[in-house]
Amino acid sequence: MQCIHAAEVVLPIIGDPITDGAVLIDGDRILAVGPRAQLVAEHPGTRVRQWPGVLTPGLVNAHTHLIYSDLADMATLDLPFPEWISQFPIRRKGRTAVEWQASTRRGIHAALTTGTTAVADIAEGPSLAAVSRAGLQGISYLEIIADGAMWLSDQRARLQRDLAAAPAGRIIGLSPHTLYTVDMTIWSDVVDLARRQCLRLHPHLAESPAETQFVLDGTGQFAELNATLGMSMELMTGGCGASPTRLMAQLGALGPATHVAHGVHCDSVDRKLLRQSETAVALCTRSNRILQAGEAPIAAYLQEGNTIALGTDSLASSPDLDLLAEAAAARDLARAQGYTGDDLDRRLVEAATLGGAQAMGLTEIGALAPGLRADLAVFAVPVDRDPYSSLIDHPGSCVGTILGGRLLHRRR
Repeated sequence: MQCIHAAEVVLPIIGDPITDGAVLIDGDRILAVGPRAQLVAEHPGTRVRQWPGVLTPGLVNAHTHLIYSDLADMATLDLPFPEWISQFPIRRKGRTAVEWQASTRRGIHAALTTGTTAVADIAEGPSLAAVSRAGLQGISYLEIIADGAMWLSDQRARLQRDLAAAPAGRIIGLSPHTLYTVDMTIWSDVVDLARRQCLRLHPHLAESPAETQFVLDGTGQFAELNATLGMSMELMTGGCGASPTRLMAQLGALGPATHVAHGVHCDSVDRKLLRQSETAVALCTRSNRILQAGEAPIAAYLQEGNTIALGTDSLASSPDLDLLAEAAAARDLARAQGYTGDDLDRRLVEAATLGGAQAMGLTEIGALAPGLRADLAVFAVPVDRDPYSSLIDHPGSCVGTILGGRLLHRRR
């Protein structure tokens, strides 16, 4: 059934803002985008739903872990990243698949009610099923954490089983977790598997100083943590003498079929490698701040032309899953780093929509145009100023979320 969603301002993302604009949808597809008066005149009798504020494409969260939504107290522990991540074996112990599914569903609800309709979700069995049933767009990346012995004994076979059992219709990717939790002998196997099965990759990269130290010389807190957990990593014998980004490039893990999370500790050479390899970066400013991991060089990424997207990370390290709040934090950091361009707000809203879609190689979401999916979000924000700035200035303002043409959230 056709329906016209109209708003005071429509942001197509791939075109100029439309004052008193509208989007005509039929089922799960967009048929037309343009002035409200024109679409109403061309489609007489079609139902019109009038919204306040600004209508955008559904937001695209380019890095999250929905499964950890019930671990929100971890974001309040005030622990540096290495100490924080060491809590996970304890916090995961004893939780059932039913509990993880319930945790994931709460994360899905938090995403939808803030305007997000697609996610790059680090997943495992229970969360994969919940996300698939909810109909969220995006990619579920099966997480890999293993040393060589674990990989050969059961983890590789388990991954193959999980791939075979993945829900029909859900796009699956692989997330070799990090360079300090996946042994060097495994990376080539995972990269080869991804290439052969046309699976996208989404690893964490250069998130903390401890990661940089571990990769460089094999020492530090992550070496100690691996030893405590009984994990034997090749890098623990002296590191590789390079940065995490340079090592990941050497492993063949970068490229247009990969987007990385965080990219905090990336110098100019690292950033150039990411650009040359067409590897997008999902920035998670608030998570980095809460975990005392450092500040991503957002201004440099923007000035140098790196492809960026925005992610919230999980509720275990972020106050919420609101991408516009994430955009506000990224804007503050970019300004503090010296970015002075008047295009900043527009570029960050683009990063929260089309940027996330491009990071995952998805062409039917992230913008409003005929033929694309009818995934929309509506925000009750002032329209007497630049709409991009107004969105970022007013997080928490989502009043409507449409997923595949279905109204799933409406705040009265």
